[in-house]
Amino acid sequence: MKFPKSDRVRKLGSSHAGRIALVAVPAGVVAAVLMGGVAQGAVPVSFAVSGSEFQISASQLQGTGFSQYAGLAKDTEGKEHTVAIANIKSATLADLCQAVVTDTPLGKVGVLIKAGGNGNPASASDLQIGMTGLKGDASFGAIRIGVDASTVNTEAKGSAGDFAQDADTVSIKNLQQTAWSTQASVFTLTGMTLELTDGSKGCF
Repeated sequence: MKFPKSDRVRKLGSSHAGRIALVAVPAGVVAAVLMGGVAQGAVPVSFAVSGSEFQISASQLQGTGFSQYAGLAKDTEGKEHTVAIANIKSATLADLCQAVVTDTPLGKVGVLIKAGGNGNPASASDLQIGMTGLKGDASFGAIRIGVDASTVNTEAKGSAGDFAQDADTVSIKNLQQTAWSTQASVFTLTGMTLELTDGSKGCF
């Protein structure tokens, strides 16, 4: 299942459940993709988020063209959240899971998305994640640590003078991530399932 860039994604229903689903779909937290940022190489160091953090996990992430630097996410109430922005030019994610929980007038509602199982990993181009936490066993190829964020070897770059790192390749086993946003130019979710929950189910 592919999610190309399209303004029609903005029209994913006016119901609260529709908005929850939009937040949960990795391709999108798609509104951020539609800024054109990653694909055009802009500097997305400050962007708006829904106000709900979510979980991402994968048994294996493999990627090329990696960079990481600091950024800022501001929610709808204007509160700013410091994030670590990770860019990956091309990535595959085995056993991908994403979970988000939202408070509603009827109580907590969760959305649980899974994809990329049975040896057919999900894939993403121009992937960018604004995260607050990361766990896993990571290895990097040709890594540079302490470079200026405005000079990293990816199209998306940070602010001049900020600390950053980049690498030709990245591999993370048993990935567990907490994030405010995920965006990509194209996200292919093989074997995707989406489940509404009572908020008690997470990825880790």
